[in-house]
Amino acid sequence: RRFSFRPEPDPYCQAKYTFCPTGSPIPVMKNDDVIEVFRLQTPVWEFKYGDLLGHFKIMHDAIGFRNTLTGKNYTMEWYELFQLGNCTFPHLRPKMDAPFWCNQGAACFFEGIDDVHWKENGTLVLVATISGNIFNKMAKWVKQDNETGIYYETWTAQASPERGAETWFESYDCSKFVLRTYEKLAELGAEFKKIETNYTRIFLYSGEPNYLGNETSIFGSTGNKTLALAIKRFYYPFKPHLSTKEFLLSLMQIFDSVIMHRQFYLFYNFEYWFLPMKFPFVKITYEEISLPNRHKTFPCL
Repeated sequence: RRFSFRPEPDPYCQAKYTFCPTGSPIPVMKNDDVIEVFRLQTPVWEFKYGDLLGHFKIMHDAIGFRNTLTGKNYTMEWYELFQLGNCTFPHLRPKMDAPFWCNQGAACFFEGIDDVHWKENGTLVLVATISGNIFNKMAKWVKQDNETGIYYETWTAQASPERGAETWFESYDCSKFVLRTYEKLAELGAEFKKIETNYTRIFLYSGEPNYLGNETSIFGSTGNKTLALAIKRFYYPFKPHLSTKEFLLSLMQIFDSVIMHRQFYLFYNFEYWFLPMKFPFVKITYEEISLPNRHKTFPCL
């Protein structure tokens, strides 16, 4: 779902690690500049735990650019403003009936590519070469994409692991931004190399979701108190401000509820849904998704 504008984050939402600390505006390239495009991937929390999560194929994706004429490098990525925990689960704040979410995500652009960061435990590989003109058009699209796609969503909810199974809800995360950008570049005329690319996806498997309502209809003065309590009890084991170790332990408690009681309460586009969970319940996959083909018809460049 797209939104008409990006709201100011609530001051209550605080990040342990500052979002995009060295961010800078996307530069305007000369039309005939030659820009190399790189696929960047590294294990999540690599800066803290090295390749630990890489063993579980829990990876973070980004895009690198190199202007071959100026020699300048750039990194572009999309991630959570207030870290993954805040996007995945809410805060249960005293004196507030409804769970409180700090779940915005956004694009970050900055000069330089930290080669060691991406190469040591992950991937830094050339996937395409584009003109400065294509880069500038992509930059305009990124701005619009960033202003209208504002909330991070961790989960993909699907009917089963089988190929072609119905998808109830799509995730909206770093890899989806990379894939959207690749698709836009192909639409603008970029030609991608024929190489294998894989991306992390976290799945919930359930029967058909049951719509429960929004914050007002569930938690408001005339809301459903029984349902409101059930949702808050579901989220209670998780405290978004905990350390990474506590985050993982709390996540296991949530999974226990999911597997033992076969239930999951999903918050998606300001609405709550009940997912009747089924085997295998939760799964992390590392799926191959091909780089896009150059569009046969595209505007004059």
